Amino acid sequence: MSWRQRSCSALGRLETSQDNSILIPAAILREPVMPRAQTSPTRPQPSRESGLQSVEPPAWLLRACLTGERMRSHSVSTQEPTLRKTPLHHADLTQSLRAEKIEHQVTLEELQHLNALFEEHGKRGSHLLGMETFKRIMRQCMRSHRQSIGQIEQLFMKIDYEAVGSIQWDGFCTYLQLEYSEQAKAAARRAEAALLLPAVQQRLSYGRPVLRILSMPDDTLITIREDGAIYFWSPQLKLKRKKPIFGKSSSRKSQWVTDIVSMTQYNKLIIGTGSRELQLYELSNLEPYCQIGGLEAVPLKLDYCSVEHDKCLILYGDDQGCVNILVLASVGELLRTWKKMPKVEDMPSIAIHSAAASPNAEYTRWKVHGDCVTQLNYYDSINAVISSSNHEPTALVIGFAMGATNVKKKLEEIRNVGKTVKKGESSASLAVPRRRAECHHTVFSIHKGVKAFSFCREKNLLVTAGMDRLVRVWNPYLPGKPTGVLRGHTAPVVYVHISLEESKVFSMSTDNTVKIWDLETHGCCFTASSKASGIKGELSACLYLPGPRTLCVATDALAFLHLKVGSVPEPHLVHSHQEPVVCCRYNPAFRHVVSCCEASVVKVWDFDTGRQVSEFIGCHGVTCLTFDSSGRRLVTGGRDGCLKIWSYNNGNCLHTLQHDGHQSEVCDCTYMEVNQTRCAVAVGWDRRINVYFDTPRDFHHFWKPQPRWQDDLNHGHKEDILCVAQCPPFLLATSSYDGEIIVWNVVSGHMYCKLNPPSPMDGQDHRDGPDRSVSRLAFLKTRARKLDSTAASLISNGPGGSVTFWKLFSGAGLIANFTPSKGKAQVSSIVVTSGDTLTYLADQQGFVHVYDIQEYGLRGPELQAPKTVTSWRAHVSMVTSLELIEDDSILLSSSLDRTVRLWSKDGAYIGTFGQSRPWDVFTPASWSHPRVPFEILTDPQSMPTHPVLETDIPAGCLGGQQERDIVMEEKVLSETAKTQNLPSPGGPTGEAEAKEDKSPWSAFCHGRLRPAQRKPRWKVPELKWPSIYQALQCHEVPCVSALGEKPDLSLIGSDMFKRPGERSRAAGKEGTLSLGQILD
Repeated sequence: MSWRQRSCSALGRLETSQDNSILIPAAILREPVMPRAQTSPTRPQPSRESGLQSVEPPAWLLRACLTGERMRSHSVSTQEPTLRKTPLHHADLTQSLRAEKIEHQVTLEELQHLNALFEEHGKRGSHLLGMETFKRIMRQCMRSHRQSIGQIEQLFMKIDYEAVGSIQWDGFCTYLQLEYSEQAKAAARRAEAALLLPAVQQRLSYGRPVLRILSMPDDTLITIREDGAIYFWSPQLKLKRKKPIFGKSSSRKSQWVTDIVSMTQYNKLIIGTGSRELQLYELSNLEPYCQIGGLEAVPLKLDYCSVEHDKCLILYGDDQGCVNILVLASVGELLRTWKKMPKVEDMPSIAIHSAAASPNAEYTRWKVHGDCVTQLNYYDSINAVISSSNHEPTALVIGFAMGATNVKKKLEEIRNVGKTVKKGESSASLAVPRRRAECHHTVFSIHKGVKAFSFCREKNLLVTAGMDRLVRVWNPYLPGKPTGVLRGHTAPVVYVHISLEESKVFSMSTDNTVKIWDLETHGCCFTASSKASGIKGELSACLYLPGPRTLCVATDALAFLHLKVGSVPEPHLVHSHQEPVVCCRYNPAFRHVVSCCEASVVKVWDFDTGRQVSEFIGCHGVTCLTFDSSGRRLVTGGRDGCLKIWSYNNGNCLHTLQHDGHQSEVCDCTYMEVNQTRCAVAVGWDRRINVYFDTPRDFHHFWKPQPRWQDDLNHGHKEDILCVAQCPPFLLATSSYDGEIIVWNVVSGHMYCKLNPPSPMDGQDHRDGPDRSVSRLAFLKTRARKLDSTAASLISNGPGGSVTFWKLFSGAGLIANFTPSKGKAQVSSIVVTSGDTLTYLADQQGFVHVYDIQEYGLRGPELQAPKTVTSWRAHVSMVTSLELIEDDSILLSSSLDRTVRLWSKDGAYIGTFGQSRPWDVFTPASWSHPRVPFEILTDPQSMPTHPVLETDIPAGCLGGQQERDIVMEEKVLSETAKTQNLPSPGGPTGEAEAKEDKSPWSAFCHGRLRPAQRKPRWKVPELKWPSIYQALQCHEVPCVSALGEKPDLSLIGSDMFKRPGERSRAAGKEGTLSLGQILD
C-alpha cells in the first residue's frame, strides 16, 4: 500500500490548526506516526472530518461482503420487511464509509494548476464552466486522487448553489474560503470553555503571603505561608485545622519557609527554609521529625517523586541556579536512622554530606542555570528533570537526573567533571557542582526567562510563560522555535497548566487575569479579569485541581474558579445535538440529513454513514427548515420573523427574507414551484401567508414578500398559523391555533375551502378554552390531484391525540376521526407514502404508528380506525420531525430528546446520527438492529403493562385473556362509533376530550405565543402502552403471603390450578376477597 506525504493545502492554516504538535517529537521518540496522506490508487484516504477517526473496516463490513442476509424487524408487523438492492455507486462499501470531500484534498500546487486551466478557458472567451468542462479539468489536475465522478459533480452543485448550470473561478475560490472559515468556526465552538464567575472565595487572616498550595489524595488542600503557618482546607474551603510549624521558642532563630512538598507514602511533609535546611514533619500532627542541614544554597523550589518500592527522589533548586537531587533507598529505615541523630534546636539533624555518605543515599548537584531556579519538576515518565529560571540563555533545561548510564560515558564524566559524592568523600567536594554533558540535556533560550512551565507526556507538549507576557507552546525535543505563541496577557504570566482531560491550557498573570487556551487552535477560549472573578490582592500561589476541574488561587483570599462543564454524557447514550432538536430534513441531491436544535446549531450529516459533515449556527432562532427545488440551498424560518436562504454546504447566508411590518415568529415554511415560478412561503404569528419570489441572479441580500392575497386579508386566519402544507400543482393548506384549516389556490390567491371548527360556547373566549390547535397537515396527493369528490384528501392532527381525515372537493367535511395512542398522546408528526398507501404517525411520547390507508376514506365516512401495520417507540420524548425516504425505504425522525435517528420503514433501528460506529444504509449487518436505543429500553413507558395495574377489578375476578380481548374490542368499537358520528373534530365529545388535553406538545408548539394565549396545559400522561405489547401472554401468579405474616387460611382447600374464572367463582362461594388480600 503506497502512501504519499501531502504537501501544504491551499488554505493550510485551518488544516494545520487541527494537527497536534506531538507528531514530530513522536517520530523522534520512534513512536508510530500516521502521516497526513492523500488518496492512492490502492487505498482511499482516511477522513479527517471533525470528531471522526479513520478506522479499519469494521467486522460487520467484512461479514456483509460474505453474506447478504437480512435481519428481521424487531417491531410487531403484519408485513415482512422489503428487500432492497444496493445501488451500483455503493458497491464499494469501504470507499463509501471513508470518502472525503474533494475540496479538502486540493493542495496548493493543484489549486494553482486549476487556476491556470480556468484562465486558459477564459482566454478562449469562456469564463463560465459547465458541469462537463469542470469535471474534465478537475480530473486533469487531480489525477493522483482518483476521485469519483459523483464527488466532482457534488462539488460543482455546491458551488453552483443557484442551479444556473455554470461556475467561474471567483465562485470556486469563494466557496473554498467559506468552507474552511466555517470549519474554523465550528472548531472554535467545540473548543469553548468558561469558568463560573465570580469565584468562590474564603478570606484569609492577615499574615505573610501563601507560598504554595498542595492537594492531598483525600482532596484536602494544604497551604503554607512564608512564616511557617500551615492550613488544612476541605474541598468546600472550610478550614479544618492550622498550626505554625516553627513554634514560639525564643532560642530558635527567626526562620522563613521557601517551599513545601509532601511524601504521601511516608506520611511526611518536606519544607525548605531560608536557613539552608530541608525539614521533615509528620503529616498527621505536624510534629518535627528530622532535618537535613548544611546545604550549599537556599532551597527555593522543591519536588518529590517515588520511583520504586521504598525508593524516592528529593529534588530542590537553589538560589545559585543548581539542581540538587537526593536519591534515597530503603527510605523507611533511613528516615528512622536520621530520627535518632543528635538534635539541633529540638529537631534531629543530619548534615547533607553525612546524608550523602550513607550507603542508601546518593547526592548529585548539577549546575544548570545562571540565575535562581523559578520552578522544578521531575517526570518519571521521561526520567528527566525540567527546571526554569529568569536567565535567558538557560531559561528552561530538560536534563537527565543522574547523568549517563553506559560505562564509556560514565568514565568520560568522571575524567572531565569529577566523581559523584560517595562514602568517605570530603564535604568540600559538595560545593563544586557538576555540569551535564551536552548530549544529556536540552536547553531552551527564551526572552526574559521562564517563570512557570507545564509538561504533558501524553501529548508530548511543553508550555512556558514568563515576564514577556507570552505563553509559548514547545515541542520538548525541538528547542529552537516554539510551535505556537499564545498572546493576550497584559501582565507577566506566573502560572500555566496543561489540562489533558480538557485539551486546554490555563494561564494566570500577576494582574489576576485567568485565560483558557485551546491546544488545537491555539486560540483563547475564555478570559476572566480580576473584576469579573472578584479576585483581589497580590497573586502568590495557584494550582489546578483536575478532579473537580477547579483553579485554586491564593491572594488575600483563597479562591476557587470552577470550570463550567455541561452534563457529563453517559457512555451508553448518544445525542445528535446538545439541545432539543426542533426539525430535520433529508436532502436527496447530496444525500445529506440537515437537523437543527433549539440553540440554532444546524448540523449536516452523511445519510449513508451517519457521520457529521459540517455545522453552522443559524443565528435567528431557527424554528423550521426546508430545501429549495434543486436541493442546493437551505431555507430556515426563525423567531425573528425572517426567512434565511443558505448555501448550507459552507454555512453562508445568501439572502434574508422579511417584511416591513412587525416581525413575528415564523412557525412553518415551505418551498414550491407554480407555473415555473419558484417561491418560499412562510406562516406564523402574524396570521398571514407571506410569499417570497425566488428570482435567479438576484444578488440583493434582503428580499421583500409579494402583496398579500385579498382573501387572506379579508377571510384569512384569526389566530396564529402553525402549519403549512402544499400539494402541487396549485393547492396549499394552512392551519391555526384555533383549529381552523384553510385550503388555498396559490395560482389565484383565493380560498378554496375552509374547514371550520365548532363555535366556542356562548360568553366564553376561545382562548380560555381547551387546546384545539392543529399543528400538522399532510395531503393525500394522489387523491387530491384527481379532485376526488368522495375520498379523503387531507390529514390533520387534533385535540386529545386524534387524527382527522378531511374531504376537500364537492363539499368539504370530515370523513374519519380516530386516536392512534391509547394514552391520547398528541400526534406531533404525519407523513404519507407517495402512493397514499401508508401513513406514519408520531406522537409526543415518541411512538410511531403505521396505518394502511390505501382503501381508507375512499368511499365516504369511516367508523373504524384504519388497519394497523406496525408500531414501535422511536424516541423517549416528542417526535418533532418525520420524513420517509422511499427510494431507500428509510424513515428519518428527530425528537426533543436531542437525537436524530434512522429506521427502516418496518421499524428496524439503523442508528443515531452522532454515534461513534458508522453504518451503511445498504448493509443491514451494519445496523444497530435488533438492538434498540438504551434510553428507550429503560424508559418506563416502553415497558409492557398488565390489566391488574390498569383496572380496579380484583385479580381473582378477571376472566381469561380471550374474554378480556373481547371486552376491550367492544369498548374500542363503541368509542370509535361515538367519535365518528361527530360532524367535526371539535364536537361535544371532542371538546370534552380537548378539555383534558394539557400536554407538553401544546407547550412546545405554542409556548412562545403571546401572554394572552399562554395558558397552562400540562398533564401527566397516562401510563398506557402501545398495542405492540398487548400480544404478550400474561399469566396470573398464585397469591403467597409475605414473609413473617399470618397466612390467609381462607385459601385452604382451593385448587390453585383451576382457571381464574373458576377460582374466583369458587372463592365467591366461600367469601369475597378484597383486592389488597389478593395482591398480598
